[in-house]
Amino acid sequence: MSNKSPCIMLVDDEPANLILLEELLHLQGYATVSALSGDEALSLARASRPDLILLDIMMPDMDGFDVCYLLRKDTALQTVPVIFLTALNDDTSRIRGLETMADDYLTKPFNSRLLLAKVENILQLSQMRSQVVSSQFNQQVKEQSKRQIAAAWEANEYLSEKFHLFVPEQLLERIAPKGIESIQLGNVTEEELTILFCDIRGFTAIAESQEARETFEWLNAFFTKMNECITSHGGFIDKYLGDAIMAVFDQPNSHAINAIEAAVAMQESLQEFNAIRHKYNLEYPVNIGTGINTGIGMIGTLGSDRRMDSTVIGDVVNTASRLENLTKIYGCQIIVSENAILHAREFINNIHPNSNSQESLLLKCDLEAETPERMIATSHATAADCHSPSNNYYYRWIDRVIPRGKQQAIEIYEIWPASSPDSEAKQLTQALFDKGIQGWQSERFAAALGYFQQLIEQNPADTVVRFYIEKCLEKLGLIPTTNTSSEMS
Repeated sequence: MSNKSPCIMLVDDEPANLILLEELLHLQGYATVSALSGDEALSLARASRPDLILLDIMMPDMDGFDVCYLLRKDTALQTVPVIFLTALNDDTSRIRGLETMADDYLTKPFNSRLLLAKVENILQLSQMRSQVVSSQFNQQVKEQSKRQIAAAWEANEYLSEKFHLFVPEQLLERIAPKGIESIQLGNVTEEELTILFCDIRGFTAIAESQEARETFEWLNAFFTKMNECITSHGGFIDKYLGDAIMAVFDQPNSHAINAIEAAVAMQESLQEFNAIRHKYNLEYPVNIGTGINTGIGMIGTLGSDRRMDSTVIGDVVNTASRLENLTKIYGCQIIVSENAILHAREFINNIHPNSNSQESLLLKCDLEAETPERMIATSHATAADCHSPSNNYYYRWIDRVIPRGKQQAIEIYEIWPASSPDSEAKQLTQALFDKGIQGWQSERFAAALGYFQQLIEQNPADTVVRFYIEKCLEKLGLIPTTNTSSEMS
C-alpha cells in the first residue's frame, strides 16, 4: 500500500454503526468518510473517490443494492471495491450482492478481525488491479496477474466454505439436493422435528448499559458457546433473532432427547460464561429461557423469486416459541412440551427395553389423564441420565396451559440440571409439590396454598411454587388478579 492512508467510505443509516466502524478503522490507520443515505454516498463518492466502500443494504429511499448498481454504471467509480455489511444473512441477498458486482458480503454482527482482513485484502487486490491496467505488457504485471488469479480462486473457495456458515449443511441437503445451483423457491420437505427457542433475559437493559462494540463482543462469545452445545447434540441453528436462537433437531428417533440434553448443556455452559462475564463488562450474570417442542415441520425455501429464505415453519415452531415465553411467567430455565417428553421417553425405552429403573426411564406420561388424581401421577420429578451421564437432569410436570394462538391445552414440564443450586431441594420437596398441585387442580385453593407456603419455606428459590402461591392468593381474593392470559391463552 502507498504511504497515504487509504480512504474508506462508510454508508449506514444508523449513526451508532458508523461510529463503531469509524473507531475500528481509525485504529488500523485508515481514513474514513461517512454517509447516512444512498444519495449522500453517491455524492461523496463522486467528490472524493474513496479506495473502498463499506455499504449497508437496508436503508430508506435507496437501498445498498441500488447504490452498488449505480456505482458500477459510473465509469469514474465502477472499479471502486464494495463490501456489503448488512444484517441480511440469507442466500438470496448474498447472490443479489454478487449480481451487483460487489467484492464481498459480510453480515452483522460481524467479526472485527475478519472484516479488517477483508478490507486489507481487497485494498491490496485493488492496488494490484491498478498496476495490471497501467503496466499490462510488463512481465512484473503478468506475474502479479497470476498471483491475483490465484488469490481470487482462493477467495472463491473461501466464500464457498463460508456459505455453509449462512446456510447449515442440514438445510442445504433439503433445499439444494443437487448443489447450490438447484436452490429454488418451493423446495420443501415435511418431517418430524424438535424445535428449541432460547432467549436472553433483560437483553435490552444490558445493551443500553454498554458500548455497541462491547455488546457485539460478548454476544458473539455467548452465541459461540450455545452453538457448540447445539451442534454437539445433533442440532443446527436455523437463525439468530436478535438476542434469541431458533435451533432445529432432526436426527431420526433421537431429536427430542437431543434437544433436551442440548438445553441442559446450554444452561451448564452458561454458568461457565457467567464465570468470566467481567471480561465483557457484564455486571450481572446472563440468564436465558428455553422452550422445546416436538412435532411436524416444513423445511424449505420461503418467499419470492427475488427474495427467498431457508426456514422451518409449522405449529411445532410456534409452540416452541410460546413455551420459551412461558419461562418468564413460571420463572423456569427450560419448559418442554409433553410431545417432546413422550418422544424422548420412547427413544430411551427403545434403547433400554428391559430396564425398570427410574434412573434410566423418562417420565411415563398418561395421555388420558383427566382427573386431578390421575394428573398428579405425571408430576413427579424424574432423573433422566440414561444414555448421556454427563447431562444429568431432572424434570417435573408443572401445568396444563393453552398457549396463545392455540385451541387445545398442552401439558408442560420444567427441566433443570442436576447441578442447579436448588436441584436437591426440589427433589426432597416433591411430595409436598404433588399435594399442592392436587389441591390446585381440585380447586381446594386454601389447602393448596398451605402446601405451597410450606414448600417456599423449605425452598425459597422454587419459582414455580411462587407462581402457584400467587395464583392461589388470587383465587382466594387476597390479592388483585394479574393478567398472564396473553401468554397462556
